[in-house]
Amino acid sequence: ERDLFAMDTYMVLQAYGENAQAAVDAAADEVNRLDALLSTGDEYSEVAQINAGITDTISDDTAYLLERSLELYQDTNDAFDIAIYPVMQAWGFPTQEFAVPTQEMLDALLPLTDAADISYDAQKKTIHFEKEDMQIDLGGIAKGYTSSRIMDIYRQYGITSGLVNLGGNVQVYGAKTDGSLWRIAIQSPDDESSYLGVLTAKDVAVITSGGYERYFEQDGVVYHHIIDPATGYPANNGLVSVTIVSADGTLADGLSTSLFIMGKEKAIAYWQEHSEEFDTILVDEDGMIYVT
Repeated sequence: ERDLFAMDTYMVLQAYGENAQAAVDAAADEVNRLDALLSTGDEYSEVAQINAGITDTISDDTAYLLERSLELYQDTNDAFDIAIYPVMQAWGFPTQEFAVPTQEMLDALLPLTDAADISYDAQKKTIHFEKEDMQIDLGGIAKGYTSSRIMDIYRQYGITSGLVNLGGNVQVYGAKTDGSLWRIAIQSPDDESSYLGVLTAKDVAVITSGGYERYFEQDGVVYHHIIDPATGYPANNGLVSVTIVSADGTLADGLSTSLFIMGKEKAIAYWQEHSEEFDTILVDEDGMIYVT
């Protein structure tokens, strides 16, 4: 087992097997490598250099995440939008210097937050923004990709059983050492110390998004970090928690945000079209729980 702090969160890596220690050490190295590559807060990261206009050539990892992000943008009818970063900055979520932006400020920024204005050349692995001052943030998909990469490392090291918990983003490898399924608690959106229920699973990612994860309060109003690209305001479409269960950690991470923004009806319709790729647990503001 190994604990570390990266990607602005506390992480736990666990592995069982002959090469377990080497596997978790390699996994920790991979977490740190991806954090250094993708962090918007590190001016030397690849993403920060792209945002600053210093580079337009991207690595294989960033290219993969960009491709998956643009696919999700199309597939979720614009709900998943990596170009939302300028609006996130206006709210102060990346720096924790929170403020409610004026409508004028949002009106000026929203034209910059459309992933359709990202030009990407897959052969040359280059990225170009159609509008000046556009910036991207891959944080909505990076942890899921990281947990999937750790599963690859566990596989390479012949691990028999393992898990990663990236600040509540859980992915399990195989079953537990006694052959029974892993038990993963789904946090209650109302109370950090309690949970909605327990999921039994193997070989899947279980990733939850909720407004309770990061928020601030101003003048008696709570503002959370999941921003609706259509409005520039925290998503307010009736859901308070969305859990995605999928063998694809990258997909699970991106969809937990997307379905939260969509709201219940659109989220259920989306699952019905993609039920072979994932399952979901939705909690609405009335406390009703919907489980596929």
